[in-house]
Amino acid sequence: MVAGAVVLALMLRFDPGSVGFYACTVALAAVWAAGAFLAGPVHLGRTGRAPGRRPLLVPFGIGVGLIALFVVGGLVVREVPLLEPLDRAVRHVVAYTGDGVAPGLVVVTAVAGICEELFFRGALYDAVRRHPVLVTAAVYVVATAATGNIMLAFAAALLGVVTALQRRATGGVLAGCITHVTWSVGMLFILPMLFPSA
Repeated sequence: MVAGAVVLALMLRFDPGSVGFYACTVALAAVWAAGAFLAGPVHLGRTGRAPGRRPLLVPFGIGVGLIALFVVGGLVVREVPLLEPLDRAVRHVVAYTGDGVAPGLVVVTAVAGICEELFFRGALYDAVRRHPVLVTAAVYVVATAATGNIMLAFAAALLGVVTALQRRATGGVLAGCITHVTWSVGMLFILPMLFPSA
């Protein structure tokens, strides 16, 4: 947790598209993945109605639903003058897409999302004995708050609860990984359109 929080704190202090930013993103993914696999086996999970099947379509749909929710929220933040500090926080994150979404950024975003799920909804969820949904979501928010960006922390709160509920329902991390990657890659393309730099 400490190593992950430190890397997160450093990550958004590098210039968008810089080697340091990409190096921190890869290092962060490695920290979360190492923590997950060192803690023990990671389970993918299964659907309740069809115990032999892995959850695929529903988690994707949940990810799309989260994208829609964040688009509406983004429009509100962009248009309401009182929310200008939140607008600045979103634009700070959007700046990391540069002039366009590079394939490398898509890959590191997807891998980082998967590794976060492996750690927070895998190893950490298994380690928490009471209220794992709330505890893992709260810890995820605290770790993300190391970026110093209130909007990333807010996103972590919502995403953390949703994916932890998926972990509880399926018994594994696959559903959360699909939802997380769908949401994060979707936002990677949509946010620059909602918050253009010029």
